[in-house]
Amino acid sequence: MFEDLRERSAVVTGSTSGIGLHMAEALAAQGCNVTINGLGDKDEIEAERKRIAEAHGVEVRFDGANLMDAQETARLVTDAEEAFGAVDILVNNAGMQKVSPIDEFPEDKWDQMIALNLSAVFHATKAALPGMKSRGFGRIVNTASAHGLVASPFKAPYVATKHGVVGFTKSVALETAESGVTVNAICPGYVETPLVTGQIGDTAKARGMTEEEVKNEVILKAQPTKQFVTYEQLNGLLIYLCSDAGASCTGSAYTVDGGWTAQ
Repeated sequence: MFEDLRERSAVVTGSTSGIGLHMAEALAAQGCNVTINGLGDKDEIEAERKRIAEAHGVEVRFDGANLMDAQETARLVTDAEEAFGAVDILVNNAGMQKVSPIDEFPEDKWDQMIALNLSAVFHATKAALPGMKSRGFGRIVNTASAHGLVASPFKAPYVATKHGVVGFTKSVALETAESGVTVNAICPGYVETPLVTGQIGDTAKARGMTEEEVKNEVILKAQPTKQFVTYEQLNGLLIYLCSDAGASCTGSAYTVDGGWTAQ
């Protein structure tokens, strides 16, 4: 356990399943109080909230803020500050994906993807920074993607938003460099999340392939290790970046991608 994270308070967006849920629990395991946020069955979310709180002896809140709404996104942060006294760590993780040729891409999906994948990062960060600066400590970690650094066909809107997250990360890190606040991005390769599982099906339709062919010939083909990235591997980097050990790490996009972007 990183003792310097005990009794810190964190907000993790998009954390009712997948990467975000595992990140929220990893922070709780370090002694952080956590606000989780996302979509899903209310009873299942409450069961997860209660389980994490009891397992790690911390406070865990759920806030169902709609991150496609700027005011709701800001309220998510300010309500967490009021409840816990501070938001020391902000993990901007919420995201969505749609695989389609660009000339067939639904325009409403473009707007939704920009709102959730990119604009919500701006609104949450803007809301969290004043308190972090006043306390002289803050950790902002944005979940980007290997697609924040390289591109793939049929994913132009997703690639655009994730490139935007990486650029946003660098700029805010420069603005906050002397404030005690660090801002970094984690760029995962493929993790077997519910999002990726859905993406496999969409890609199969777009390319006329079976789902097994997509998994082996498209997805894992991109990763030289031929293995999915695990939640634990992402969590290890997250905890390091949030700790005092990561205090000099800011403005960077860290790949956890099995060698994908080294090619």
